[in-house]
Amino acid sequence: MRVIFAGTAGFALPALEALATHHDIRLVLTQPDRPAGRGRRPRPGPVRVLAEKRELPVATPERLDAPTVDELAGLSPEVLIVVAYGLLIPERLLQLPTYGGINVHPSLLPRWRGAAPVERALAAGDRETGVAIMRMDAGFDTGPVYRVEGTPISDDETAGELSARLARRGAELLLEVLEALAAGTARSTPQSGTPRYAARITKAEARLDFSLAAPELARRVRAFNPRPGAWAECAGERVRILRAEAAGDSGPPGQVIGADAAGIEVACGSGSLRLLELQRPGRRVQKAADQVRGRDWRSLCFS
Repeated sequence: MRVIFAGTAGFALPALEALATHHDIRLVLTQPDRPAGRGRRPRPGPVRVLAEKRELPVATPERLDAPTVDELAGLSPEVLIVVAYGLLIPERLLQLPTYGGINVHPSLLPRWRGAAPVERALAAGDRETGVAIMRMDAGFDTGPVYRVEGTPISDDETAGELSARLARRGAELLLEVLEALAAGTARSTPQSGTPRYAARITKAEARLDFSLAAPELARRVRAFNPRPGAWAECAGERVRILRAEAAGDSGPPGQVIGADAAGIEVACGSGSLRLLELQRPGRRVQKAADQVRGRDWRSLCFS
């Protein structure tokens, strides 16, 4: 098929790779380079890097306004594929291709519509999530679905790991749906169930509140890894916490009650959180057990 692909984040890479191998990508739409890193210099997103590596045509509009849509019409697309793009798709653009717009969405729609479905599923303690191939409409993740496939969530899986797994499977399902569309056998069905909205995760929300129960905090650590990263203040430092698990001991919330080869244990409102992997300012990510030596952690408190 003649494809216009719209994507920006790393979640979109497997779909772009699959389409570049099997279809005719007329253009890759991706967000403009954004400031990143300590120097805040403009840096291209993962999709732009891959598209240029594969020598695909790339455009980086700030918004999809009427003149931009007019230019896209000249490409005669049969389908618009949208995966982790991050910009609003106007209804006129959705109506332009023969088969409209198709989105790869990492959730069991209608559960977790929105920008952070993987993170919200983990933070909520969902035991299952999935990926949906959806025909886009004027609503926000409200269109009918061609395929929805569920998968269990592992007890120690982070948002980054789960996203990568769903992205790979989503790319496979996307190719199957495009094949069915070409054959005239594809059927979409309206979403059914109670919708939940997956708002974007903020850095402020990623701060751990140790008055909460340990299992909830452990879920949040997984949900916020790798971005924006769960964190807490300790001895005047902002410490990023990348991996942790719930434990059973108790004490004043935030107080370090154990520090040994098993990790650094912090009391919570219920139970305790054993920190397994963390990063102090200006240092590399380390196992918490490696941080124990040379510091009296039991005298410290997280907040």
